[in-house]
Formats: sequence, structure tokens, C-alpha cells
Amino acid sequence: MRRGLLITIIAGLCLGGSIPFVYDGWRSVTDDGKLATPHHPLWAEAEWPFPIDEWGKGRAFRCAAKDCGVEVNVYIRAKMGFCNCTTGVADDEELDRIADLGFIGERRLASPAGTAITVGRMKGRSRVYTTAGSRGSAVAIAFNDRCDAVVATALVAHPDAIAIEPTVIAFLNSETVVHWVEITLGL
Repeated sequence: MRRGLLITIIAGLCLGGSIPFVYDGWRSVTDDGKLATPHHPLWAEAEWPFPIDEWGKGRAFRCAAKDCGVEVNVYIRAKMGFCNCTTGVADDEELDRIADLGFIGERRLASPAGTAITVGRMKGRSRVYTTAGSRGSAVAIAFNDRCDAVVATALVAHPDAIAIEPTVIAFLNSETVVHWVEITLGL
């Protein structure tokens, strides 16, 4: 595979072109520094790194840079009875209210608008954040079943998490996470 890449790069340079991306494991970074969506992310469970609060411990997962292009840490936990029972997580205001934004840090800037998502049979929202004074970014995700919500926070070791957002949502839709959510929420 490396030989094919080397031939492509040399051919491109000989023809007067530029190198469209740099390949390092599964990492694809374009000339303008944007991160491409990983092709084969591999998630491993990790220790919950945060102090215990009123919501307790959740589950932590890590995708190494060799598997996701950059290191991505996802923290998931349930917030029972904390969601808007009528509309659920239907807008960015509700997402910001129930998300674990403290995991991101105090100096954060939200993307202009979040997006509607589906995890299992539940609906919710996802929104990308940049973190001031840091080379990282984050994705806040929340989805609900009636009044019970599940929140996920993905901390991304890259200034723009937009390319990683679909990978995180796909992971949340994995059998491992959906099964845990069903058991935790009693579905």
C-alpha cells in the first residue's frame, strides 16, 4: 500500500501537481489541514476520567490516532428524568442545557447550528465545538427516550471535529452502545 502511495505522490509531482493529502495510518489530512472521516475506526473501552457528580460515572471509549486519524475520546452517560419530556432533544438550546459541556472546558465556541441525529430508535442532536486556547475540538451529542436522555461528549485532538462527527454517531449506533443504552434506560 505504501509503495502505491509513493508512486502516486511521485507521479503527481512529476506532472506538476500537488499532493492532495498526507497519509499516516488511517489519517488523511488535506492541504488545508482538514481531517477526513476515518475509514475503519477501532474503539476500546477506557477508564472514566472525571470526578463523580450527580449523574455518576458513565462509559468511556477511545479511538487511537492510528485508527481514527487523531485521538478521539468519547464519554457517554445517562441523565434520567432530565430531558424535556414533551419535545426531547429537539433544538440546540436543549442540547446545550443537558450536554456535558464541562468536559469540553469553559472556553468553548459552538458551531452555528447543530444537526438532528438518530441513535437506535431515539432522536436527538449533535453539535461541534471548538475549544479556545487548545488544539482540540469536541462534539456534544444528546438523544432521549421520553424524559430520559443519554449524553455523549467526544473530545477530538484536532481543531475541527466536523469530519469525526459521523464516526462518533456511527459508534453510538453500534450494538455495544445501543445495548448499553437499552439496559441503562430500561427499554
